[in-house]
Amino acid sequence: MENPVLIFGAGDLGLQALDIFRRNNVLVYGFLDDHTELQGKEFGEVSVLGHTDDTSYLSIIGSKCEVFVAIGEKSVRERIVEMLSDEYKAMPVNAIHDSAVVSDIASIGHGNFIGARTTIGAGSKIGHHCLVQTAAVIDTSAEIGDFVTIGAGAVINDRVRLNDGVFIGSGAIIVAGIQVGKNARIGAGSVVVENVPAGATYFGNPAKKI
Repeated sequence: MENPVLIFGAGDLGLQALDIFRRNNVLVYGFLDDHTELQGKEFGEVSVLGHTDDTSYLSIIGSKCEVFVAIGEKSVRERIVEMLSDEYKAMPVNAIHDSAVVSDIASIGHGNFIGARTTIGAGSKIGHHCLVQTAAVIDTSAEIGDFVTIGAGAVINDRVRLNDGVFIGSGAIIVAGIQVGKNARIGAGSVVVENVPAGATYFGNPAKKI
């Protein structure tokens, strides 16, 4: 990556992204964040430059600067991604930790966060703008939609399908071949042994609808 990166979000996820880009020898231009108390704050000499709608910084996106959206709240992440696409024709880059193990025959879209010690198996497909946290495992031939969040230590077994907007809590296990419907939520530590309908929340071992 030749251009520096501007990170949207200076919270915990933003700091993780900063660490990833630094480890990959990518220059971070700065942060944009809407929390007033963070304005002007520095993280390892990288400053919070302004708000996420500050046009003086947004105008450099594209030819001079790449962008990464490090915001955990899905609705906010979706809004910013839409703004970047519609108004600036910009597609966020991936932030992939150097300790992640990603198969050469896996497919990864744009704007994804792939945390430390994650594993993405052969034939798996990751959509766009997903968050895959520390030590999560996505096994062989799994399919992950857009704006999916997979918590730390979660295990997505082979041939699992996670549709758009799914949330998987930390340490959850989705057994082989299961399908999880759009915008469904799986609680931390749950073991999912049956298909999950769209919009449902499941929790427990075995996971049941709540």
